[in-house]
Amino acid sequence: MQDVEENPLTSLQDDVLDELGDDLIADIAGLLGTDESGARQLICTTVSALSDEAETVATPHDAPLTGVATVGGFATGGLMAGLLAEEAEPVAGAVSRKTGLPAGPVSRTVELVIPGMLAVLTKRAAGK
Repeated sequence: MQDVEENPLTSLQDDVLDELGDDLIADIAGLLGTDESGARQLICTTVSALSDEAETVATPHDAPLTGVATVGGFATGGLMAGLLAEEAEPVAGAVSRKTGLPAGPVSRTVELVIPGMLAVLTKRAAGK
């Protein structure tokens, strides 16, 4: 039997959802005025949008996405933290337009998702 290759984006979305945990997902649902399923969908859309933005950023050494997660050190947020934070506003706008949800709560959600995404990328870079 042949193994089915896992979609890397779906894996990243699942890992970020796991990293955020049920309590934060419930908080995001309350922030958005939706249920947890709706919050999970918005988080996955946000991860997808952030992934697309992060992959288009050229780094000085053409480092892979997982390799730049810890550049600058985790305590300082590293290079990836700066790159994702810089893209947070445009990503929030894109997610808001795609979902039809108000920009304010979507922007706050993006701000909450970024640390979870960074944690996942850092773990992946460390091989955990």
